[in-house]
Amino acid sequence: MTEGNFVDYVKIHVASGNGGKGSTHLHREKYVAKGGPDGGDGGRGGHVILRTNPNLWTLVSFKFKQHFKAGHGEHGSKNRSTGADGADVFVDVPLGTVVRDAETNEVLIELTEENQEFCAAEGGLGGRGNWHFKTPTNQTPRYAQPGIPGYEKQLLLELKVLADVGLVGFPNAGKSTLLSVLTSAKPKIADYPFTTLKPNLGIVEYRDFKSFVIADIPGIIEGASEGKGLGHYFLRHIERNSILLYVIAADADNVAEEYRILKSELTKYNPDLLDKRQVIAISKSDLLDDELKTELSESIKADFKGIPHLFISSVAQQNLSVLKDLLWNELNAAD
Repeated sequence: MTEGNFVDYVKIHVASGNGGKGSTHLHREKYVAKGGPDGGDGGRGGHVILRTNPNLWTLVSFKFKQHFKAGHGEHGSKNRSTGADGADVFVDVPLGTVVRDAETNEVLIELTEENQEFCAAEGGLGGRGNWHFKTPTNQTPRYAQPGIPGYEKQLLLELKVLADVGLVGFPNAGKSTLLSVLTSAKPKIADYPFTTLKPNLGIVEYRDFKSFVIADIPGIIEGASEGKGLGHYFLRHIERNSILLYVIAADADNVAEEYRILKSELTKYNPDLLDKRQVIAISKSDLLDDELKTELSESIKADFKGIPHLFISSVAQQNLSVLKDLLWNELNAAD
């Protein structure tokens, strides 16, 4: 998936349909000169319904269409005939979509389940026909209810990526390169910070036709939880990952300090992230000799007690299959 096609924040306008008017018809037929009221009810207006679609990964379709309007209900007619309901409009969104009211910024719902539906704008009710208002003292009412108008509102759709593994690290730690060799994704790769400006998704093919989804999150810097760098724009994507894979470059000045900063920023943003499983990958390990690896490994075991770690190299294809095994085992480990 190319970066330009990853859209994770849009504003849309939804409008439900008006309810149809009730009928004021009076029954007429041969030999019945003055029949009673038989005006039917109006049909309800159409709803605008958001529906999750597991085949969608981004909100890119909303780049081309932001207005959604449901059909109006038909008016009632004679013989107590109820008007047809207005046509509902279904708007497909990816799993992980957060729906907010654009005016108040209130979260209305988080759509995280397959084929989940949310009525974003209810259609107006149809008016009742005049036969409802017949009484012993008013046997031929010549009035009926008008339909209730539909609703219009602005909604903000915000996507939180649903991926099994989220790559977390400083800019230029090698996350995009790792994604490109583990999956068929083609993220932008260059030798400067913040090459990745939006998350990239890829599917890792595992043994026996199994697979899992991995997301490359833009690089974190100190102060990201306070909005520095890309700040909150990308931190929300980490909330839905099952495993956090910390990618730390082997040529970092202090591996333990980088991990501490990364963990601190995630904790400040959302303390619940500490409950997620963690794996540490030391990237660019082809730059290290065996002696340095041993020394660094002992340091990591002392600093990151209980957290699995691995030395990898995307360029030299070192330990990538072992990394897949480790991630798969962590994904399927019992809590």
